[in-house]
Amino acid sequence: MPKMFNVTDPRTVAAVRLYVKLERAGRAVAARTEARLAALGVTHTQLGVLEALLHLGPLTQRALIQKVLTSPGNMTDVIDKLEERGFVTRCRLAVDKRSVEVGLTETGRAFISCLFPCHAEDIAGAMVGLSDAEIATLDELLRRIGLAAASCSGEDKV
Repeated sequence: MPKMFNVTDPRTVAAVRLYVKLERAGRAVAARTEARLAALGVTHTQLGVLEALLHLGPLTQRALIQKVLTSPGNMTDVIDKLEERGFVTRCRLAVDKRSVEVGLTETGRAFISCLFPCHAEDIAGAMVGLSDAEIATLDELLRRIGLAAASCSGEDKV
């Protein structure tokens, strides 16, 4: 049975407040990037798949699910839509017919290579109120939160 927390405990109250601020900040940054993606007909999840494939090379659908943090059903839909647009291909692996590898097409590579720098600039613009040192500190703190939360939930990595 999980440990029960006292909702009047100052640490619990502070943690809940921090979580709400974290969610709001994440949504604000996502909203800042939404217009460009919507204009190009791409969702944040589709962008995540294209970006992962650009930087990591072909990946199995299972690896993409872990990288992009989405459900298997949603990933299938995302890959279907990217394949319809000619951005990705998929093929069954010879060593394990259950595994499907997804890779970028030349069209997909050109698309994400053009989009990603603009997307990164949109994100950087959302962080303009933070110094380089604050960004580094926040990066480390969020990594630690992610690792602690993953270890509590039984996940492998963050």
